[in-house]
Amino acid sequence: MAAIKITGEKKLVLVSGRAHPQLAADIAAELGSELVPTDARTFANGEIYARYDESVRGCDAFVIQSHTSPINEWLMEQLIMVDALKRASAKRITVVSPFYPYARQDKKGRGREPISARLVADLYKAAGADRIMSVDLHAAQIQGFFDGPVDHLFAMPVLLKHFKARLDPSTLTVVSPDMGRVRVADIWSDKLGAPLAIIHKRRDPLVPNQVSVHEIVGDVSGRVCLLVDDLIDTGRTIAKAAQALKENGATSVVVAATHAVFSDPAVELLQSEHIDSVVVTDTLPLAPEKRWDRLEILPIAPLIAQAIHAVFDDGSVTSMFDGAA
Repeated sequence: MAAIKITGEKKLVLVSGRAHPQLAADIAAELGSELVPTDARTFANGEIYARYDESVRGCDAFVIQSHTSPINEWLMEQLIMVDALKRASAKRITVVSPFYPYARQDKKGRGREPISARLVADLYKAAGADRIMSVDLHAAQIQGFFDGPVDHLFAMPVLLKHFKARLDPSTLTVVSPDMGRVRVADIWSDKLGAPLAIIHKRRDPLVPNQVSVHEIVGDVSGRVCLLVDDLIDTGRTIAKAAQALKENGATSVVVAATHAVFSDPAVELLQSEHIDSVVVTDTLPLAPEKRWDRLEILPIAPLIAQAIHAVFDDGSVTSMFDGAA
């Protein structure tokens, strides 16, 4: 019996949805690759269509999509792109969602609520995805929703490098805006060699996007306060936290977040006199009207490109973060 002959090499294919083409182009440039031309369009009745202009048979495909507004349209487009790859005989399909859609609906807080983050994972699987790659999931448990490998990347190294060059640890205090972010803020404080403070807040479960600050645990008087969070949506939590810090004697407040969702009225609130600067990454696109002079945007493409390279070469993604996260 003749031996099976293996020919050819692995083929890396990068495709992008229409939500954030600049990020996809930046990732491709980092990898020294190009995006496969895709005919993606929306018909008059709202239906989405996608077809690849080149063969993707036997490839290792990465479908890049940022889930900005309108989030449901971009999620559906990504699912359709995955389905097109599956039916075109791609060997392995990785969904690259820097900002995981519906990540905040990760558990049942009250009766008769959905767990939409799990539903999204099921949709990816049903469409044909073999793997998911995302940055700073709102809750680490989302990794368990998908029956397959999940590469959970952390923007912390990108943000830390920026702040280590600009902030003096002797006058710095890292602040968690709520109890849910304490573990992440604690890692930040270790990495920066700065003390930790926590803001205790309460939400009314019946009123979305509203928060009332109660008290600050830790000393912030005379300190530069670095508020760290995974995402900023309406900005109300951050704005109230910054106000509370200034009222308690903080000399300046710097805000760091991975995902700049910036739903209205975030841009207005984040330009508050209580906030000295805001630093985010470009996991989500930001239109010119959502930028201002005290906002700094750091590139996330090198991190994602490094992870894609590791996955393609069957290397370790965990080693990228030195076991710190």
